[in-house]
Amino acid sequence: MTEFALLRSLDPEDRRQVIASCIPRRFKRREIVCHEGDLGDTLHLVKSGLLLIKVTTPLGSTATLTIIGPGDSFGELAVLTPDARRTATVEAAENAETLSLSRDRLEVLRAANPGIDRMLIATLVEQVRRLSASVLEALYLPVEARVMLRLASLARVYGEAAPIAEIRLTQEDLASMAGTTRVTANRVLRDLEQRGIVSLRRGRIIVVSRAELETVAAKL
Repeated sequence: MTEFALLRSLDPEDRRQVIASCIPRRFKRREIVCHEGDLGDTLHLVKSGLLLIKVTTPLGSTATLTIIGPGDSFGELAVLTPDARRTATVEAAENAETLSLSRDRLEVLRAANPGIDRMLIATLVEQVRRLSASVLEALYLPVEARVMLRLASLARVYGEAAPIAEIRLTQEDLASMAGTTRVTANRVLRDLEQRGIVSLRRGRIIVVSRAELETVAAKL
């Protein structure tokens, strides 16, 4: 059974109540779960698969911020604020399943259990911490380092415990996550390919040696 980070602070009975209040949803690869700007009245717990979080830049292009997987969640802010709008588009990077919890049902749970509010506050605090770390990284790390770190992070997501990871994303996706251009990301990837650390294929990046990639990324 998937362990959801959002529910970790709750006792077992409260976790069961939350999960029992959810509705299972399934999404096919590249299907849009929600669009940026949509009314947000649902919290999602990711049960399986991987989901891309994307936003529209001031120039009108689309940027991929991150990827989330089993145990993660999204939509916490949307269910806490009436008439809230989605701040990002969520797209299934592969077939995915979520457990969706409506604002109305969450309000019932919050009224019955103060622990739900503490759970949501702790989650939002952690999101602020992650955002602060991302801002510092974007401001002070060289672009090559950001590409390497995002690649290593994706290898952990896709590879889990395996020594090799097949990242089923495009170089454009990786570049967007690192806050750079595809040309720059491709230059970094070609260098890693020459060193035998990655192998590039159409629409995917194969990390041949996760150990070597982690070693290189750790030195940045």
